[in-house]
Order: sequence, then structure tokens, then C-alpha cells
Amino acid sequence: MSLARLPLAEPGVPDLRSTRAFLWWMTRAQRRTLAAGIAWGILWMLAQAAIPIGIGAAVQGASDGDNGAVLRAAAIVLVLGTVQALAGILRHRMAVTNWITAGSRTQQLVTRGAVRMGHELRGHVGTGEVVAVTSGDVEKIGNGFDVLARFVGGIVAFVVVAGVLLHASVLLGAVVIVGIPVLGLAVGPLLRPLERAESEQRAKVGRATALATDTVAGLRVLRGIGGEELFLRRFHDASQEVRAAAVRSAKVHSLLDAEQVALPGLFVVIVTWVGAHLVVSGQLDVGQLVMFYGLSAFLLLPLRTFTETAQKWTRAYVAAGRVVAVLRLERSSTVDPTADVDVDPAGATLVDPTSGLVVHPGILTAVVCAEQSTADALAMRLAGLGEGGGDVTLDGVALSTVPRELLRSWIVVQDKDPVLLSGTLAELLDVPRSGRVALETAVEAASAYDVLDALVDSSPDVSDPMRARVTERGRSLSGGQRQRLALTRSLLVDPPVLVLDEPTSAVDSHTEARIAAGLRDVRPGMTTIVLTSSPLMLDRSDSVALVVDGVVVATGRHRALLRDEPLYRAVVTREEVSAG
Repeated sequence: MSLARLPLAEPGVPDLRSTRAFLWWMTRAQRRTLAAGIAWGILWMLAQAAIPIGIGAAVQGASDGDNGAVLRAAAIVLVLGTVQALAGILRHRMAVTNWITAGSRTQQLVTRGAVRMGHELRGHVGTGEVVAVTSGDVEKIGNGFDVLARFVGGIVAFVVVAGVLLHASVLLGAVVIVGIPVLGLAVGPLLRPLERAESEQRAKVGRATALATDTVAGLRVLRGIGGEELFLRRFHDASQEVRAAAVRSAKVHSLLDAEQVALPGLFVVIVTWVGAHLVVSGQLDVGQLVMFYGLSAFLLLPLRTFTETAQKWTRAYVAAGRVVAVLRLERSSTVDPTADVDVDPAGATLVDPTSGLVVHPGILTAVVCAEQSTADALAMRLAGLGEGGGDVTLDGVALSTVPRELLRSWIVVQDKDPVLLSGTLAELLDVPRSGRVALETAVEAASAYDVLDALVDSSPDVSDPMRARVTERGRSLSGGQRQRLALTRSLLVDPPVLVLDEPTSAVDSHTEARIAAGLRDVRPGMTTIVLTSSPLMLDRSDSVALVVDGVVVATGRHRALLRDEPLYRAVVTREEVSAG
């Protein structure tokens, strides 16, 4: 598989019965590139293993005074070195391919799972945990597949070298064959503590990441209530827990690293000592001793590879467990994506049984909520994301029964704090469009021309506003500018039902008046719902509903409600309601 084909068109359906089943499924999913990597890994290892044999033959030829044998051995070593270099390049190329493919596949699966869960994901796992899974855990799984080719190559090379050593000297061969597995098994007692330490550290990193994500997202609120110090202490404590867990994990790693240096060194000393005695006794010649020493030194490479594989697959196993936990999450309600729903959303009446709100088609309806939490919950329900009873219906069809792709083409909700991803303005506005609203019309209706001019002014080397860059979350823009760019994007989509949650809360009154007028002009005959308490927006609405304690208590036109409903007047004008 070429890296140019990433991301994968279809990552597949993973086996989530267990962590082992998931990793085995991943292995089968990229068996071709793994097989190629293993083949090159075996050739690479065998070429390295054969070089000491050639060197030993050259030394023996020199000892015997046979120049021809020396030249032949030198030529063989040259060929083996060339093969080793080429096989090493191709082995590394396939290792990187396997690493990136495994990481990309895992990332796509987690992203697909997050999209499938939608708003329900937050009820099961924190945003920080998802970020940690799609970054650190993905890399650890990729590292496991990276080392796999070298691991198999090391096993094959060990078997071949063992046969060569036994053929040359049963005693010395037995020392090597028994010694290498013993060294490999020496790391076994440390693997279980390593897995526990890795799991503990990973869990604490996830909690710290979640806390950091929540803190950054609510930084403005924290500053407003003076809560920075409290959250700073909480993050400090979480960070110290991560540090302590990392130290415990590092202690196990340090023991493994020490074993990798001390035990192989001791083994080479033993092999050299035994070989030297065999040479003195006449059971081995000089060339064979050199070969034995070279092969013993070579076998340290497979040994280190075995230890590295144990460490990386321990980490991969822990990471895969986190991935499986996310992928196993299921929505509380499932909808057949192929279901055929016979509803014309542009001409349908939208009803929210929870609040009693009825939105008639083709008009601009404003909803005034006495409590902000009520407005937030209502916006979620109108988007088809409500939980519990009281499902919103469109011409009698419950939104929860409508396939998600179809529902997203029917209803678009613009949050009161819209997210603007980093990139050019053209990329920001590259959204599915109905084709009825031109870009210029949407920009004018959202009163966003000055925002485009500001983007050009902030990018001196750019003359076309569409090429100007928007920073992450639009942080370089004011709140009002972000709202107007988001409104432009929503108007370009031009869905049959558009829900706008406080779309003008951060703009001045003159701009708000232009937006209120433009909104009516750009969506004639379309259903538009605005959650707002702005008199300018309310005065332009065809119908207004007042929601108090989660229930609609009054409907009508803005001016009539101002005149006849004291509670409505109190919410909109911030007046006190008399007790009498």
C-alpha cells in the first residue's frame, strides 16, 4: 500500500471483542505491507548475520597464508554489505509504511466512532481523552507495527545462526543457543509492571488533558469569575500525578535498559572466554573463533529487537485498550441510515413537545428564553440532539428516526459560540450549498464585508479576501466578526430549516439592524428560527414565542407582546415585573 493512498477510503470494521482481537484484526488488515516488511527484515538480518562468517573465513585464510581465500571472502563480505544496505533501506521504508498506515487507520476509526456518537460522546468520554487517543495512543499502536518486521527477521536470523554455530562447535553453539533465550526471558518479569505503569500513566495523562481542554475552552468564563487560580491548582495537582506516574514508569524502563546493556555484555564475555579455551585446546581455529565472536555480537541485535518489541507492544496493547473502549461506545438510539423518510422539510411544521414550541414553515420565528440554559437545550433538541422524552417532530416525523445525513441536510444549527477552524477564508466557506444563495448575497446579509476587509488588512501579501487566513477558532477576530463569518457560512448552506442561537449578541445595534433585515431578505419562504432577546431582531420576526421555565407561555408579534405581556417585556427590556 502506498502512503499516497492515505487516508484510507475505508478503514474497515474492527474486531472489538477484546484488545487482542483488535490488534490481530489490525495485523490482518495490512498483511500485505507487513509481509513485505517481514521479507525485507529477514533478508536484512540474514545479510548481517552472514558477514561475521565471511570475516572469519578471511581471517582463517590469512592465518593459512591463502591469499585467494582472503580475496574470495572479502568479495563475499562486500556483496553481503551491499545486500544488507539495500534490504535495510527497503525494510525501513516498509516499517514506516506500516507505522503510518496503522496510525492512520486507527485515527480514522476513532474519528468515525466519534462522528457516529455525535453529541452523546461527551456523556461517555471527555474531549481530552479523545484528543489523547487520537494523538499519543495512535502513535504507540503505529510503533508496534513498525518493529514487527525486525522482530520476525530477528527470530529467523537467530534460528539460522544457531544452526551454523552448532555445526561448528556443539559446546559453543549450545552456550549461544541457550544463553540468548535466557537473556530474552530475563525481561519477562518486568513486562507486567511495565504494563501496569504504562496504564496508570496513560489514565492520568487522559484526565490531565481533559482538564486542560476544559480549562482552555472556559478561559473567558474563568477570568470573569476569578477562577483562574482554582483551576491552576487543579491542573498543577493533575500534572504532578502525571509526573509521579511517569517516574514510576521510567523506573521500569531504566531496569529494562540496564538489562539490555549488562546482560548482553556479560554474555559476550562468556562466549569469548569459552571460545578462547577451545582455540587453546585445538578444538577451534582462529577463523572459527572470530566467526563465533562476530555471530555472538550480532545476536545482540535480535536480542535488543526482542526487548524493544516487548516494550513497544506493551505500550501498543495499553493504547489499543483505550481505542477499543472508545470504539465500543454506542448511541442510545440507532437509526437505519437507508430509511426512506417522506417529508418536505421546507414546508413542514416543526414541533417541540417538551416546550410546546410550534414553528410554522416558511417564516422567521424568534424564540425568547428567560433562561440561557433553556435556550441551549432547545437548540440541541431542534438539531435532533435532544435526550430523553419529548422528541422534536417535523410534520409528525420524529427527528430521532431520521437518518443523520438526511437530518443534517434538513436542519442546520449555528451555536451561539460558533467554531471557526484555521485556514483560508475560502476553506472556511467551503461548505455544502443549496446554490440559491450567492457568496456576495450571504456576505451582504451577514453584514460581513468589513470583516473581509479586516482579513485583507491583516495579510499585506494577500489582495483576495478568499485567500486571507483565519487563525484557529478565529482568535484574531472580535466576537462580532466571528459571528458574522459564521452567519455567512450558515446562509451559504441555506438549509430548509436554519436555527440561529444568539447570532448577533456580539455586534453593535446598527450592524444588528442590517443583519435582521438581511436575514429576512435572503431566506424568503424558508424556515428560520432565531433564539434571541434582541428587540431589533424580534421586531423583524414574523412570529415570536416566549419560553419560561422550559415552556412556551406566549406567542405573537413582538410589539403586541411588548404591549400585552409584562413577563415578555421584562425579559426583552430587562424591566422589573411588579408583584401585583
